[in-house]
Amino acid sequence: MQLCVALDLPSQEENLALIEKIKNYPIWIKVGLRAYIRDGKPFIDAIKAINPEFKIFLDLKLYDIPNTMADAAESIMGLGVDMFNVHASAGRKAMREVMKRLEPYENRPLVLAVTALTSFEENEFTHVYGEGIAKKADRFAQDAHESGLDGVVCSAYESASIKLLTSDRFVTLTPGIRPFGEDAGDQERVATIETAHKEKVDFIVVGRPIYKASNPAEVVEKILAAL
Repeated sequence: MQLCVALDLPSQEENLALIEKIKNYPIWIKVGLRAYIRDGKPFIDAIKAINPEFKIFLDLKLYDIPNTMADAAESIMGLGVDMFNVHASAGRKAMREVMKRLEPYENRPLVLAVTALTSFEENEFTHVYGEGIAKKADRFAQDAHESGLDGVVCSAYESASIKLLTSDRFVTLTPGIRPFGEDAGDQERVATIETAHKEKVDFIVVGRPIYKASNPAEVVEKILAAL
């Protein structure tokens, strides 16, 4: 299991200051929608300048018509990131088009599909998608697997079931991790490291418990020891 640190602070300067504090650890860095829209490729370059060994997950959750998603995926190839994601609910045609477009590239990033956002609770999700979270997440994961993607973004509670339906090598990345039982904040389906282990999660994403800590490096070290 690997740790991915979410850069969700209000400014590029604050995010880079956080990275400086944790630059010596073997971690992934997640660049989300706000940070990328605000700071763009220069921000990714700045992260790599601090530690060229950092692996970067570009969390933009692409969702559009198939050709537009494939165009965007091809553009991502020029950013030097190691993983990005799309929405599984964009459909199998869109996911297949993305993967087809990336075929000519060597050493392409990992491509994951978002199943059910961890901010959803059961009633709201069912209202939007017409099925419960667990059933729909399984179906989305099967669609992603059959479309040639490398894995999915899901809650820890869906990971083991998804691997059973697809493959042990099918990657699961789980946001909403509260390593030691911290406050859930705006997330609904949060989990601890212990749960992530039990559910065979490959990547955990941790944000607030790290960047709100008085000593982020100490928290990162503690999490890595628990992995």
